[in-house]
Amino acid sequence: MNLILKFIGIFLIILNFTSISYAENLIKFINVDKIISETNIGKELLNKINNLDQNNIDKLKSFEKEIQDMQNDINQKKNVISEQQFKKEVDNLKKNISDFNNQKNNMVKELNEIKNQELSQFFEIIKPIIQNYMNDNSIDMIINSKNIFIGNKNSDLTNDLIKEINTKFPKWQN
Repeated sequence: MNLILKFIGIFLIILNFTSISYAENLIKFINVDKIISETNIGKELLNKINNLDQNNIDKLKSFEKEIQDMQNDINQKKNVISEQQFKKEVDNLKKNISDFNNQKNNMVKELNEIKNQELSQFFEIIKPIIQNYMNDNSIDMIINSKNIFIGNKNSDLTNDLIKEINTKFPKWQN
């Protein structure tokens, strides 16, 4: 009887290890940057962010030109105006430079907030599409390709997901 229990115990242990070795987790990867840049909604997102960035750059260049003109004007008046007037204009210039730097920092901060908000919205929109794709193809996990050292090209789902997203959203309007 003791021998039979040992045999059953060993059999169960062997059976347990073999089932683990046959278990398969299907892990694939995608290039998230490529999905953003090549899907219709991703292109519109990037276009929106680039337009906002370009508007900010134009505003800052205009303000910078004003400061440059003020500085040139002060340099031309330097020998003509009184010491107090010169100091007053230099202080005004310093204030404008400080305002410029504050405005620039605020624009960068605002742009980053908008970019993060838009990217979050983008991922919320495509998440159900990717989840359905994973369910249909029995995929357990998808990893960003930036975090992979090397992988089989057959495990790259980027182009398939781009087609899937573009099929669901041929034209996107926020």
